[in-house]
Amino acid sequence: MIRCLIVSFFVVLSVPVTAGPFPEPVTDSSYSPIDPAEAALGQLLFYDPILSGNRNISCATCHHPKFATSDGLSLGMGEGGIGLGMARRADPQNMPEDRIPRNSPALFNLGASEFTVLFHDGRIEVDPDRSSGFRTPLDDDMLSGFTSLLSAQTMFPVLSADEMAGHYGENDVAAAVRKGLITGEGGAWDILSRRVAEIPEYDTRFIQVYEHISEGSQITFTDISNAIAAFVAYEWRSDEAPYDAFLRDPDLTLSEDAQLGLELFYGAAGCANCHAGPFQTDHRFYATGTPQLGPGKAAPFENHTKDVGRMRVTGKEVDAYAFRTPSLRNVTRTGPWGHAGAHVDLGEFLRDHADPTASIERFSEGGGARDAVKLPEFMADDWHEMNDAEARASILSAATIRSRMDLDSSEITALLAFLGTLEDPVALSGRLGVPKQVPSGLPVDGVER
Repeated sequence: MIRCLIVSFFVVLSVPVTAGPFPEPVTDSSYSPIDPAEAALGQLLFYDPILSGNRNISCATCHHPKFATSDGLSLGMGEGGIGLGMARRADPQNMPEDRIPRNSPALFNLGASEFTVLFHDGRIEVDPDRSSGFRTPLDDDMLSGFTSLLSAQTMFPVLSADEMAGHYGENDVAAAVRKGLITGEGGAWDILSRRVAEIPEYDTRFIQVYEHISEGSQITFTDISNAIAAFVAYEWRSDEAPYDAFLRDPDLTLSEDAQLGLELFYGAAGCANCHAGPFQTDHRFYATGTPQLGPGKAAPFENHTKDVGRMRVTGKEVDAYAFRTPSLRNVTRTGPWGHAGAHVDLGEFLRDHADPTASIERFSEGGGARDAVKLPEFMADDWHEMNDAEARASILSAATIRSRMDLDSSEITALLAFLGTLEDPVALSGRLGVPKQVPSGLPVDGVER
């Protein structure tokens, strides 16, 4: 079946592919080796709600294979939500304080060595000058022992009140976070580590996987995060798409629409200027005039609903409203699209990406583009920024990257056909899958009880 899906993207054509140059094919050297036992342990932890403050949310709640490792929503609902995907709703017994402010990013290829900066705003990145090896919001308080940037990244959602920690007074993890106790004895990470260590199956598995852990020694949070990272890197490595086959065999020719899309992507449309390399990202940050909805990003002492993106990390005006170039692997399946998930149709996103002024107007009050947005019902002012003419103007004035401005419907169709060749059926299916149960005994998202 998988072979049939891949072959269907290719036909024999007399017209050669003239665009390029193309990236080198992905090889095993692009990734670190994975210990299968470590990945299997990480699989259980990824799906286990034990790592959330109220024991009701797992990593998979917002990164589920049913939704191509995202959550199928424009903006997610973490703590205070019930259900999965569009079925997720606010819990009347534990109402959320707000939506998660940015769209849940996909997890494909995050174990590849070239991914040295993560999150929409790049707030964590590899930094050999730091004792931990990484620059993160914890600065010099960041623990050492994370084996990769992916490992370090997985452990920040557990500290977020709206994502996994819960809110002050609800549980011991949330209370520790509120007090600023993250690392060290009694910190949020220590509390969660002890929870895991108290479960006999986890204790046994950690001893079997890690040589430095013996009976009676303490499992650390870096051990937990390293296992989860190993799972994510193994489960969602994505390099078996039709496009990969094309790169590895120059004699293969894409279908006519896909070939036209490839030539646009690597040629006249200029997509590859930013979506470069084997994973279609240059890992840099650009302001593209993308619409914003939801609560925005603000510090506790701030009172606004805007999201200035990379500028929150660097403090530089030039980075206002800039967000990281996303990888396009499996992009046809990872919607809604945009850092705030404003677009539920990829073709519409491409049109708007080519013309951000028209895009912003379509999402302004009365613009007609809001009805399709995938937001669970919740009492919130989701359109504050798009209702504000000054805010809309600020987003547009910062936009510096624009693709060709006259993409017609046939070109959009061709680009979508090319992006379809980036679908990897192996990665989309997953290698280990969703466990039917986890050692804590807590419910697993996506598994009928």
